Amino acid sequence: MTHQSPPPLRQPGADPGRQLAQLHEALRLVDRIAGREPERDADALIDEAALVSAAYDRAPPIVQRRFDALAGETAGWAAAGVEALLAPAGRRAPPRAAADRLAERLDLALSEMTGLLRPEGTAIP
Repeated sequence: MTHQSPPPLRQPGADPGRQLAQLHEALRLVDRIAGREPERDADALIDEAALVSAAYDRAPPIVQRRFDALAGETAGWAAAGVEALLAPAGRRAPPRAAADRLAERLDLALSEMTGLLRPEGTAIP
């Protein structure tokens, strides 16, 4: 019996920095729905995406797989959450409390993703 590693979870051409940037854009949207001001500007997010891509390329394969799994999982539930917030369900505006909770969870997931790639002494925010 031989052991074969599973295929990578990352889609061909999917860039970790791009994935992170897309999730940050979703967070900015959810923040606006929740009535909160985004914490960082777009330029800072672009810089962070570049740092994440570079750190991902240097990370061991097991860390890359964990990042890919977390990014895929986060993208799935974040998309479902945004869709639920934006879907007209007989209400005029999305519920701010639900948007606030989704923003908190998304922020935690993004922090966990960057934390995976942050070796001691690096400058990933």
